[in-house]
Amino acid sequence: MLDGAARLDEMVAKAVADGQPAIGMTDHGNMYGTLEFYKECRKQGIKPILGTEAYMAHDSRHERPARRGRVDDSGGDADGGKKLYYHLTLLAEDNVGYKNLIQLASRAFMEGYYYKPRVDWDTLADHSEGLIATTGCLGGHVLQSLMQGDIEGATAKAARLQDIFGRDNLFVEIQDHGIPEQHKTNPQLLDLARRIRAPLLATNDSHYVHRHDAVAHDALLCVQTGSLMSDPDRFKFHGDEHYLKTAAEMRSLFGEVPQSCDNTLWIAERADVEIDFGKPQLPNFPLPEGFASDGDYLRHLTFEGAQQRWGDRLPDEVVERLAYELKVIEDMGFSSYFLIVWDLIAHARRSAIRVGPGRGSAAGCAVAYCLRITDLDPIRYDLLFERFLNPSRISMPDIDMDFDSRYRDEMIRYAAERYGRDHVAQIVTFSTIKARAAVRDAARVLGHPYAMGDKVAKAMPPLIMGRDTPLYACLEPHPKYEDGYKMAGELREMYAADPDTRQVIDVAKGLEGLRRQDGIHAAAVVITKEPLTEYLPIQRKPENGQTPEEAPVVTQYEMHGVEELGLLKMDFLDRRNLDVITDTVD
Repeated sequence: MLDGAARLDEMVAKAVADGQPAIGMTDHGNMYGTLEFYKECRKQGIKPILGTEAYMAHDSRHERPARRGRVDDSGGDADGGKKLYYHLTLLAEDNVGYKNLIQLASRAFMEGYYYKPRVDWDTLADHSEGLIATTGCLGGHVLQSLMQGDIEGATAKAARLQDIFGRDNLFVEIQDHGIPEQHKTNPQLLDLARRIRAPLLATNDSHYVHRHDAVAHDALLCVQTGSLMSDPDRFKFHGDEHYLKTAAEMRSLFGEVPQSCDNTLWIAERADVEIDFGKPQLPNFPLPEGFASDGDYLRHLTFEGAQQRWGDRLPDEVVERLAYELKVIEDMGFSSYFLIVWDLIAHARRSAIRVGPGRGSAAGCAVAYCLRITDLDPIRYDLLFERFLNPSRISMPDIDMDFDSRYRDEMIRYAAERYGRDHVAQIVTFSTIKARAAVRDAARVLGHPYAMGDKVAKAMPPLIMGRDTPLYACLEPHPKYEDGYKMAGELREMYAADPDTRQVIDVAKGLEGLRRQDGIHAAAVVITKEPLTEYLPIQRKPENGQTPEEAPVVTQYEMHGVEELGLLKMDFLDRRNLDVITDTVD
């Protein structure tokens, strides 16, 4: 977060324009961007190489060394000349490797979190199959040893990685961003590769797309660290070489070792991960004895509930409607979904937790009415079932469940006990830097007084349908934002007349739309058939004063990605108006 200043569509488009056959992305310590990256690459016709830049403990993920001195890219120094954590690049070669990537990204959070989510030698050995590893950047184990003059130690660590991943799956990585330490260690890395007979790999650590984006990236780091761009001691990158370089630039840079560039193509040929989207993967509902299938049990509960709603002698139109709905539900494979929702709401009612009467298109479902998921009679009011489920448009049903806000955690706890604690998680959400906030952030990191950023922000067009007009659309006409452009006249005048305003807006354009932080979605919960890490990476999200072990389990993929994977995403909504009703009745 607040480190990568590349926008996915721009980054992939540049690689495509350069004729590159593949591109890899390795988020730091997580897999937050994996699904969006995969889809964007497929959309633009280039092969995605999925990976992560893992943080690695010195020896064990359970160690908790004290931090000393200034924070750097490896967290700062610890006792005995060690670092708090080290960097290791991991790439998925196939679907087995992708599954192992998920396991490593998850275990780093669940078992090794200390300042950062960390893996260690043991977890790498447990999940090495199908993965390609590299010795990493200057923050890696091997490079840190070389920088301390410990050539034998660096060789031993590279050999240990080679033993874990295999001879063809451990690459000695070389980079050249004009950093003096790289110029010193690159010849040593060439010698190390010869000694352990490992292939070389030329890479460029890209944190932004174009060279000129270095200024926006510097500003982003200042937002992250609360620094000013004028502070010479701030955390910053060396030079402006951390952009997505072309093949020609890389060939020129590593002309003396052309095989290091050839090997990027070797990895591109080998990397072949296919992610399935859109196949519903509903959890199994625990059926009572005497019922062979979800459909049988749902039919039993539905007609039992129908008699309570309409009496023992059901009207013909009710029987016909229920028979039709049950057939559609079963044919679409969603019987277990209704049982899961019914069970959750039944638990709430048994526990005296106030539940909403149902809303949205689910109110048109007579089966939901019979199960007391909803409390509005769809037959009496002639509500359409097809607005909720339509056989000609297959999509997962979505019933929002409203609970007294004081008991939402209790409902999540019940779901975890019912389906398994490793099958239930809340869902991550990401906040982005909006246009006004980008302007204020830019003014602050540039050292301007607060009033300056506030003045520019207030000159921006008001929200239209609840949305900002992007800065680029304030300065240049865009068909999607015509109204916003018309209302941005004052901003354009300020941009043309005042150099400080121009500087602030130019920097803000580089910040706008980037992700600021991750949080927990207010409603969304995922329940899976197999353990969560069979489908997606997970993490813990501690709140203030909470230890990681006590923190809720949260996915690393956001809500839309979870749904696209076919997983069951349910909304557990806490409603304070239900609290008020409960308290008033009491």
